[in-house]
Amino acid sequence: MIRVVVVDDSVTVRQRLIEILSSDPEFVVVGEASDGRRAVELVAKLRPDVVTLDIVMPDMTGLEATEQIMAHHPTPILVVSSSFNRGELIDTYGALAAGAVDVLDKSNAGDSDWERRFLSALRLVSKIKVITHPRGRLGSLGRTRDPSQRIGKHESATPSRPFDLVAIGASTGGPGALSAVLGAVGADFPLPILVILHIDAQFAGAFAEWLGQQTKLPVRLAHDNEPIEQAAGQIRLAPADVHLTVQARRIRLVASAPRNHCRPSVDVLFESIAADPSLHVAACVLTGMGRDGAAGLLAIRLAGGFTLAQDEATSVIYGMPREAVLLGGVDRELPLNEIGPVVDGLRRGRS
Repeated sequence: MIRVVVVDDSVTVRQRLIEILSSDPEFVVVGEASDGRRAVELVAKLRPDVVTLDIVMPDMTGLEATEQIMAHHPTPILVVSSSFNRGELIDTYGALAAGAVDVLDKSNAGDSDWERRFLSALRLVSKIKVITHPRGRLGSLGRTRDPSQRIGKHESATPSRPFDLVAIGASTGGPGALSAVLGAVGADFPLPILVILHIDAQFAGAFAEWLGQQTKLPVRLAHDNEPIEQAAGQIRLAPADVHLTVQARRIRLVASAPRNHCRPSVDVLFESIAADPSLHVAACVLTGMGRDGAAGLLAIRLAGGFTLAQDEATSVIYGMPREAVLLGGVDRELPLNEIGPVVDGLRRGRS
């Protein structure tokens, strides 16, 4: 049985979620709360397998509750929210960075397809072994391996020419991982950084603004047909529901079919970059479920680029990085807190 605590300030929504959970024999609701403070108390007392958590609540918000839970009684959290204004979205990203595993829009909670997605997401989230986040901040995460185990067999040598571009892909656990990596990059970093994050379209809108608060570099959504040179020293995020690619040294947004069930897809971006011989590229796959990015990372490595992956100990889900490692696409597999400094070092053509 998966033991669940349901937290929402709306009695109607809370009862609806409990009703959905009660219809599935795999779940049992062990507690419910209408505010964040009570949620923290229940988690400490009941030690559930998973928590569904709203963001906008009285007394203590979902963000504050996430920080408290992850600091003192780390428990998998699925944010279930319909918050779309700027402040509430910023708090949603903050909760994801503080240790919440994933987010699900609850605005269609009455529909049967949503119910299936909700139960499926909760099953997945409940199985994740979360880590302690003191005060909700990312520091040195988990155990790290011996350095000899983190370096690929064919570690890249110092390149013969400088890098032109950095590309990063992430999925579940991505907001916190991107914050940690990009927050370690200096304000004078000279290269364009292109980023793919798998996140529901409803929550993608203010992500650029939130990420801009976590890094010293300017961040905005990518625009079609922008020369990559214009993005030098800046971060460009893939907009929702289109692929971000690079063609003839220009950013192109493409509405072609999903790849690996994803649009935007990390593989689509990485393969477009690998196909351009004029580009010398560094690319990284961070935490995430599935295999998106693995084939593209291998393509970049085979084209002479430098490739990184987040290690298992610090990944919320060691899916995408694992697939990239198994495929042979990774030069260096590193813990999260080492990836940012390596990316920052690319300014000197150093890998």
